[in-house]
Amino acid sequence: MVKKEKVGGKILFLCEICGLGYLDEETARECEEWCKRTRTCSLKITKKAVYFPNPFEKQKGTDSTL
Repeated sequence: MVKKEKVGGKILFLCEICGLGYLDEETARECEEWCKRTRTCSLKITKKAVYFPNPFEKQKGTDSTL
């Protein structure tokens, strides 16, 4: 399910699989469906992303240390 969040003063729609953010819900939904189906990212979809999560931030529920 696509997540709607305010990031940097803008409302973005985030793919809950990879965390990329888009300005429109349809593209975020497309990204999420692709991620679920293939377990990869599509360059065609990700080039539309306007938000990229920090891979070094600790995510909720993880217990990893660097």
